[in-house]
Amino acid sequence: MFPLAVLPACNRGSHPAQTGKPAPDFTVSDGTSTVHLASYRGQVVLLNFWASWCAPCVEEMPSLLALHHEQPKLAILAVSIDDDRTAYSSFIAEYHVDLITVIDPTQSAPKLYHTDMWPETYVIDRQGIIRRKFVGPQDWTSPEIVSYLNSL
Repeated sequence: MFPLAVLPACNRGSHPAQTGKPAPDFTVSDGTSTVHLASYRGQVVLLNFWASWCAPCVEEMPSLLALHHEQPKLAILAVSIDDDRTAYSSFIAEYHVDLITVIDPTQSAPKLYHTDMWPETYVIDRQGIIRRKFVGPQDWTSPEIVSYLNSL
């Protein structure tokens, strides 16, 4: 019975049905920040869904920040699903998160992408088309990923 419980998490699909299709547009505003995906049309976007309490998300954040500093023209949008604003704000301060981030406790944006496990990241091209989905923590500064992003 245990393997069946693990199976859905292992088969989350890095090639979602949305690949090659327009990225669902959304606007999330948390009173401090607002992210409207359509306003980034014309740029390559890395759309990252995460949470401050998620160990793999914490593991991933330093390389996401490093990518942000190495590739300042890449639009990195980090949408947190935290429901505790204090925990979210503490995380942002502790990890010196200086990329675009917004808190979405109702998970309105992740629901559009059928994302329910964290972190998951979508690569959206300049025309607003989903090109790739990354499941789990990544080393965003790896030569393979950087080369892929630069090819877009």
